[in-house]
Amino acid sequence: MERRTFLGGAVSLGALTLGMPAFAQPAGKPEKTSVKLGVGGKPLLYYLPLTVAERQGLFKEQGLEVEINDFGGGAKSLQALIGGSVDVVTGAYEHTIRMQAKNQSIQAVCELGRFPAIVIAVKKSLAGEIKSPADFKGKKIGVTAPGSSTAITAQYAMVKAGLKPTDAAYIGVGGGAGAVAAMKRGEIEVIAHLDPVISKLEGDGDIQVLIDTRTEAGTKALFGGSNPAAVVYAKSDFVSANPNTVQRLVNAHVKALKWLASATPEQVADLVPPEYHLGDKPLYLKAVKSSLESYSRTGIIPQEGMESVLDTLRKLDAELASAKIDLAATFTDRFVKAAAS
Repeated sequence: MERRTFLGGAVSLGALTLGMPAFAQPAGKPEKTSVKLGVGGKPLLYYLPLTVAERQGLFKEQGLEVEINDFGGGAKSLQALIGGSVDVVTGAYEHTIRMQAKNQSIQAVCELGRFPAIVIAVKKSLAGEIKSPADFKGKKIGVTAPGSSTAITAQYAMVKAGLKPTDAAYIGVGGGAGAVAAMKRGEIEVIAHLDPVISKLEGDGDIQVLIDTRTEAGTKALFGGSNPAAVVYAKSDFVSANPNTVQRLVNAHVKALKWLASATPEQVADLVPPEYHLGDKPLYLKAVKSSLESYSRTGIIPQEGMESVLDTLRKLDAELASAKIDLAATFTDRFVKAAAS
């Protein structure tokens, strides 16, 4: 785990924030000014809104000191939240549903990604043998971490193709250079991952893309409709006990989303730490261009999106297939609406 403390994102690039109106701070004093936030692979473009908020000093602008804890995958950041070592997480919306089925009340407060942006690809030398998810049986699939959204997307693609989720092995390869290395070394035959990892492997000629949910068309092809991705979530009791703190966190993320809606790939590449480029800035620019469509435009999860994720999970998990899930309890839009106003 990489632990870093950012005083609300102390690295502020003024040239990139000029002309952007600041959100008014909530009238109420924040219950907590120091917040621990978990994320599973921060350099991934899946979590770009978080990096934008951090690098532009948007947390500091809201009077918060945010300590970002970067884990190897979304399932691990969820574990940290349940264990109490972080207060809030930027992670996949699906975790709010899974935890409700386990009698753990987790609530999303802001949508960051409206499409999963997950790509499933096969090792280029095996493209003639592995032509679709129907051919994944017995294969080793690289994912950020077992149980994370990348693994669930791969499992769903397999079930849709007539296989069982257990027909393949899921290998945790992390969220950055380690994932690239795992494919290049032949440790995995298939990868379900995100940019910039996917664009790096594709640009180097290592993979053949089979499924691409970075776009609306690709998302609909796999899931049949909207399928929300990254959100900001926390335990419901934390949200109830700290509404002013949560409001300020959401304010920062909503402002980051507004910036991304008009940002160029060049602006994004200049904003993030150079190591996020994986040693190839032109390919990073390509990855950003491919991913910009996936970010939320409103911060609000549509009802059909929540239903789509629940339907996906019911197909994969026998426990969820019969569980009574209250989708209204998995997301509240009041913080996003207050930020927008």
